Parts: sequence; C-alpha cells; structure tokens
Amino acid sequence: MNTLNQLNNALAFIEQNLEYEVDENEIARRAYCSVYHFKRMFSFLAGIPLQEYIRRRRLTLAALELQDRSLKVIDIAVKYGYQSPDAFTRAFQSMHGMTPSEARVSSRSLKAYPPMTFRLSIGGRNPMKYRIEQKEAFQLIGVSNHVVPVPEGDHPGMLQVWRDTDQRTYDQMLALNDVQPSGILHVDYQVGEQVGNEFEYLFGVASSQPCPPNLTSLKVPAHTWVVFEIQAPWEHGTWHSIYGEWFPTSGYEQAKGPTIQVGGAEVKLGAEKQVYTKCDEVEYWVPVVKVM
Repeated sequence: MNTLNQLNNALAFIEQNLEYEVDENEIARRAYCSVYHFKRMFSFLAGIPLQEYIRRRRLTLAALELQDRSLKVIDIAVKYGYQSPDAFTRAFQSMHGMTPSEARVSSRSLKAYPPMTFRLSIGGRNPMKYRIEQKEAFQLIGVSNHVVPVPEGDHPGMLQVWRDTDQRTYDQMLALNDVQPSGILHVDYQVGEQVGNEFEYLFGVASSQPCPPNLTSLKVPAHTWVVFEIQAPWEHGTWHSIYGEWFPTSGYEQAKGPTIQVGGAEVKLGAEKQVYTKCDEVEYWVPVVKVM
C-alpha cells in the first residue's frame, strides 16, 4: 500500500469515528507511522493541528444536525463529545460566530469544513539537499520562551526572546559554543503533552560547559538526524517538500526531540520586528528513526 492510500485511510477512520473518541494510536496505525510523526506531518501538510481538524469536522456536522429541530441541542452536543451545553455553546460560537440556538433561527451563514483528503501532486522538481548524521548526546544553552504559533509572520514568543536578549547575553552565548552545530541556533522543542502546535523556543548554542544561572539548559539525547540544507526565510512549500515528499519516500519518520535551525539571517537584538532583506542558506536538523 502506498503512502497516499495510508494517509487517506487514516483520514477515513477519523471521519467514521467523529461521534466517538478518536484514538490517535489507531489513526497512526492506519497511516503506518508513529503518533508523533503523523501529528507533525498532518500539521505541516494540513496547516492545522490534528485535534483542531477533528474539532472543526465535529462542529461542521453539529451545525448541519441543528437544522433538524426534532433533535435536542444537548443530544447533539453529547454526540460530538461535549459533556455540557455550555462547553458546546462556547465551541460552536467560537467557530460559527453564533450560539447553537441562534443557528436554528438565524439566516446568517455558518462555516463548513469539508473532510480532508490527500491527493497526488507533482513534486520533486527541485532537488532537496540533505545528509544523515549520527550525533551523541549534547547540551543546548540559551534564552527560552513559550510560543503559541500565529498564521503568518514571526511568532510573538520568539520576538520577545530576540527583543529582550541584550548584546552582553548574546556574546556570552557565543563564547559558550564549543561543540557542533556551530553558531547561534533556533531550537523548537516540546515539554510534556503541549496543546496543538505550541512549543518552547530556545535561542542559543551547543555547549559542553556548565550552564550560567541566567540561561536555560536543554539536554539533547543521542539521535540520528536528517539535516536539510534550505533557504530562510521559510516558505510554506518548504514544509511540503520535507513532510509531503522527503519523509514519505525516505524510510525515516520524525522522532521525538528538538528541531534545530542552524544559521540564517542574523537576529536584530532589541528590535520590535525582524526584517529580512535576503535569503540565507540554513541547515534544519530533524531527529529521525529508521522505519524501513
């Protein structure tokens, strides 16, 4: 069975189980990959987290069923996983801009998110430069912050780090860099089971030295890494090339661990906004595990 069919089997399973608890392990099993890899791949290809897609589909079906006035609002709420009318009303209003009761009598438009399918597209016209590296455990040291992604532009949590880091701290980090990868790094990592696409961001360096009290230390275990050579600023097509083209044909899937951008335009410390005037060659390090 090819990767396209596997992904669509996983989506079909979601669609068939929207009235029930959707088991992420079963979704991943049908896609022949780990839960972690499927959720990362889905997020980058679909543009939204897996659970947000499931929420939107449920509220789309709920809006359709509300047109049948013989059905009670509470029964529809419970059917799609909401245990109280208030929780259902908040979620429904957040997506549709009106309460379930208003949806029954209003002539205003509701939002519908149709089922997703993955389709074949022509890719691979541009070669992807990558290498596989084995790396022993190492330490990252830097300034960190919690990040909630936004649809476009720099994430506020990352901007805050760049704005609040002074030149003295920046020079201090550079002086600590004594192992590979060299230079200032942009690191995304997760702590526990974070919601949606939220993550922790670390702006720092790789180092074998003790972590100063004013900085954060992140221990990275031994991993196999795929290192992509790409251009920054990032374009959405880059994510598609990585998760829609390279991973499905590589025999690897993404493992739990930080992703690291090495290089790129120099961050302007203290700036309210980063302005990029040219494309830079960067390396994007992704921890992987062999599956084929």
